[in-house]
Formats: sequence, structure tokens, C-alpha cells
Amino acid sequence: MIDWIQHIDAEIVLWVQTHFRSSVNDAIIPWFRQAWFWLPVYVFLLYFMLSKFGKQGGIWCVFFLLIFAMGDSFSAQVLKPLFHRVRPCNNDALMPYLLNMPVRCGVGYSFPSTHATNHSAFAAFIISTLHRHFPKQVWLALIWAFLVCFAQLYVAVHYPSDLLGGMVLGTLIGVGMGWAFMKRFGWQGV
Repeated sequence: MIDWIQHIDAEIVLWVQTHFRSSVNDAIIPWFRQAWFWLPVYVFLLYFMLSKFGKQGGIWCVFFLLIFAMGDSFSAQVLKPLFHRVRPCNNDALMPYLLNMPVRCGVGYSFPSTHATNHSAFAAFIISTLHRHFPKQVWLALIWAFLVCFAQLYVAVHYPSDLLGGMVLGTLIGVGMGWAFMKRFGWQGV
């Protein structure tokens, strides 16, 4: 089963390399995986929550930051060392077939993707806590998480199953923290 998953993962990475890589995409897509590229979104969310919801918004911001700490720590410090999965861009069998990569590969392990974990957790938390207030806008969080995940696949630093594993882990963290926030602090009086 593991060999079959690894085979499918490698085929998808190579398919993305063959069908999506271009100089225009190479100039744009790698930006989506950079934390500082999304810094205006983080700052806007924190400012908006504080100005719109006051003290409860401040508590929401604390939960948002805790989600990052939880997802980052668990995926990078616990799971990656446990699984020791080599990144596609460091896989000797795949490297000859990968096109000139627009980013450095890195030396860390691959499973699960910490980017996918964190951004899926953010999306799940945003959706689970804000869907009643902003039913149309809140789905932008899914697009945000998808762009980050696709960028990781595009530059071949993660396999699809790394992203899926990170997305599942992140969704569990985000929904769990959303439930805890709503149960304890909710939006009383807002």
C-alpha cells in the first residue's frame, strides 16, 4: 500500500511539473508559499477582529496564534521526524525529471506539510467561528489554504499525500480550536 501511494505521489508531482510549469507560473506561484507574502492578510485579520469584535476579537486572535503554534509544533517537531519522508525535490529517483526549480528544496522532511497543516487549521478555524457573521467571505479561507498547498506541490517540496496529511491534521486542529473558542467565548452580545 505504501509503495502504491508513493508511486501515485511521484506521478502527480511529475504531472504537475509537465502540465503547469511555465516562466509565468514560476514567477507567481512560489510567492504563495511565502509567509511574508501573506503578512498583510494576517495583519488585516488580527486588526479586523480586534476592531470589529473588541475583547472577543482579541481572544479570537490569541486562538489564531495558538493554532499556528500547535500546527507548526506537531507537524514539524513530532510527525516529520517520526516519518522521515524525503521531499520530492530531494528524491534521487525524481530529481532528473524535475524541471529547474524556482525555489531551494530545503533539507527537512516532507510528511506532513507544515504549510498545509497551518493554513488548513486557519481556514477551518475561520470558517467554524465566523461563518455566521460572514457566510460569503469566510470561504476565501479555503482558497487561501488551497493556494498555499498547491504552491508546495508546484515547487516539488511536498507530495500530494504530504499535503493531504497536513490538511487533515490542520482541519482537526482548526475545528477543535474553533469548537473550544465558540464553547468558551463565542460571540455573546455581538
